[in-house]
Amino acid sequence: MTIPTTHPFDFDPTCGMTLEQLQRVEPPEAPEGFDQMWRERYALALTVDPQPLLTPSQATHKQWQVYDLTYRSSGNFQIGGWLALPKRGELTRGLVVGHGYGGRDAPNFDLPVENAAVLFPCFRGLSRSAHPRISSDPAFHVLHDIDKPERYIIGGCVEDLWIAVTVLSLLYPRIAGRIGYSGVSFGGGIGGLAIPFDPRIDRGHLSLPTFGHQALRLTLPSVGSAAAVQRYQAQYGNALPALRLHDAAVAASRIRVPMISSVAMFDPAVAPPCQFAIANAMPSQFNENFILDAGHFDYRGSASQNILLNKKLRQFFKAP
Repeated sequence: MTIPTTHPFDFDPTCGMTLEQLQRVEPPEAPEGFDQMWRERYALALTVDPQPLLTPSQATHKQWQVYDLTYRSSGNFQIGGWLALPKRGELTRGLVVGHGYGGRDAPNFDLPVENAAVLFPCFRGLSRSAHPRISSDPAFHVLHDIDKPERYIIGGCVEDLWIAVTVLSLLYPRIAGRIGYSGVSFGGGIGGLAIPFDPRIDRGHLSLPTFGHQALRLTLPSVGSAAAVQRYQAQYGNALPALRLHDAAVAASRIRVPMISSVAMFDPAVAPPCQFAIANAMPSQFNENFILDAGHFDYRGSASQNILLNKKLRQFFKAP
């Protein structure tokens, strides 16, 4: 292992926990109304006509034909992103790819899939889905309507993902039922919330997923969006109702499709116990953990670990 021992933080990004201890972290109990809320939101998301619009993109790649994409999400929110199609071969599956809290400036062509239609949405308020009333700064985006559980922006981002699946199913009906999801950090947490309630998603990869065990997340030293939520809760004290209803560890216990979770033992931005709470919540017959030495931090050995992970993901998303 190459877990970093030198770092610039004034706290321990391992939370002082060994791998064995992390693997024993349990998810919290579901708050009242959790499943009903998400089922109702999913049902409403299915009624949205996304009206996808594709135009040729300036982004180019020798293996992929790239289009700029817009579609209509819940609340008539306009979502922007990209669609990549293979230049050769028959389409056999789809993949929605979520981004971290830094947003996305371009599609990522280092893809663990072949013969797939790949949709890169920018979740509402971020990058190509920017909105004048929503801050694109993660420290403020994560707080948008946090005092209003039914309107908290994280729920809207989950709906953006579900409607991205609708877009792929509309554009390419032959891949319906063979659409996966892969998301990192912020996108990993959104996937943990979305996948259990959308039977159209047949498999998923969550990397360094956030929004896990929200009550614990408030107590563990972190940087970035987690620190912003902690500061808000310390000042106002009214975030827990929304946070508990948007807990990816609670949601992940409902997942019943094949998953790979790449979770880190050292992470200053997404505390490792919160990542493992999500991975541990999934029934073991559906989930395989890939242990990373660190996340949100450069470390010796990261390149070799990522090569192994990408090889595993390529086989995973090839599965029928």
